[in-house]
Amino acid sequence: MRVVASEFMGLDGVMQAPGGQQEDPSGGFAHGGWSLPYFDPAVMGAAVAGLAERGGALLQGARTYRVSATAWPGQAGTGNAFADWINQAQKYVVSDTLTDADLTWQPTTIIRSADLTTQVSTLREQPGGDIYVYGSLSIVRALLDAGLVDELVLMIEPITLGGGKTLFPTDGQVRTFELISAETAATGVLLCRYRPLPRGEEKTGGQ
Repeated sequence: MRVVASEFMGLDGVMQAPGGQQEDPSGGFAHGGWSLPYFDPAVMGAAVAGLAERGGALLQGARTYRVSATAWPGQAGTGNAFADWINQAQKYVVSDTLTDADLTWQPTTIIRSADLTTQVSTLREQPGGDIYVYGSLSIVRALLDAGLVDELVLMIEPITLGGGKTLFPTDGQVRTFELISAETAATGVLLCRYRPLPRGEEKTGGQ
């Protein structure tokens, strides 16, 4: 199984609360839902559908799980292929506070934060579809730091947010990526797929 993370990103690297005003207002972030006007079904919708087609499981942080557990069950059976996939998919939620009684969106398994890298490493050794992650910035950041992300799909949108949560670790370490593909949406969004390069595999100019 591969770990594939998909994120909406402003030009200033901010990724906080792209989908709704109340998605994540922490830190006083006042621009929730900023990504919605830029969604292009032809390019971005097709990319998301492809992620679901290749998906074997869903991995989320607690906040993203709560938002998703409210949004997606009501779309089951509406003809939305992504909704059908995400509702039936095996879900893993990373949380130190949730209990089994809190898991209203099934099937779901809790992973404690201390076990994240061990559990994901074990999943990556198993056959199956991709482990799909969206949102969940702290989870993706931890997996990037541990070298456990196999593909990063960034939808880079023509907007700056002036501050907010970003994705990449700020630990002084250099990380390099190989561009797999890039596509431009009608709304000006750049949809870029990257493969994180292991240390020692960094490319130099012209190579």
